[in-house]
Amino acid sequence: MLPEIPYAGIGLTMPDVFWPIFQRNRRLLDDLPAIGAGVLQDWVEEKHGAHILILVVRHTFGAHLNFNAHLHILVSTVGLAKTNDRLVRDIRFYRYSIMRKWRQTLLDYLAAALDAGLLSGQPSPPELTKLIEEHRDRLWIAWVRRCQSKDEILRYISRYLRRPPLAEYRLLPSEGDKIRFLTKDKKLRRKVITTYTTQEFIARLADQVQDRYRHGVRYFGLLAPQSIGKGYEVFRGLLGQHRPPRPKRLRWAASIQKTFGYHPLLDSDGRPMYWAGRIAPAKRDLP
Repeated sequence: MLPEIPYAGIGLTMPDVFWPIFQRNRRLLDDLPAIGAGVLQDWVEEKHGAHILILVVRHTFGAHLNFNAHLHILVSTVGLAKTNDRLVRDIRFYRYSIMRKWRQTLLDYLAAALDAGLLSGQPSPPELTKLIEEHRDRLWIAWVRRCQSKDEILRYISRYLRRPPLAEYRLLPSEGDKIRFLTKDKKLRRKVITTYTTQEFIARLADQVQDRYRHGVRYFGLLAPQSIGKGYEVFRGLLGQHRPPRPKRLRWAASIQKTFGYHPLLDSDGRPMYWAGRIAPAKRDLP
């Protein structure tokens, strides 16, 4: 459970010309959360000499079901000094400064991946090198939003955590080899109908599925697994907040009853059912 302190929500994006690179090279996509968290942790260490709590949600889809790689990050505005003996409060994140550090780090990462031969597909190596250098001084989009309450934190992060790429209510009746759905066009400021072939729709939807053994949420800084038993406990101790005990895990039947309102081990007459045994399937002679 997160401590009761102020947080900030930070969004890190990249120009759309780089989206296809991460779409085709999924190994690079898995590194994005660590890159974004490293940018923020390094920035806080340089400016404030502190470690902070960092929670990263990687987001890969846009309104039109297009592939749009970007990060939504929750960071604490209270940190633990590198000396581990005091708190650093009122940490402010400046959008333009963070954007420049994010841009430089991500472009350096792409250049290193290109030199190591880890990129496949278009653009070609000379074209990508030129593209990287062209964007060294261009303005990228990043934003910072302060969250003052835990409800605000939960509302912010739940918009991107476990959210399906396409809500069912947006699907429209379709005919033949076409899939139609409603899309909010931010430039026109109205809803429009987007149409794809079935094959294209499935391909776009498949791009948004997490790779096997990959997590939608990643923890860094004081929330990193290696810090939970060390710096994180010192941090909570200085806050005067103790970690609440882990809730007792519900058994599967009790969990179903709590969630759906019925007990799966009761029969139609309300009597408890017990495991009696397994009936082997009858043998059948093949014709």
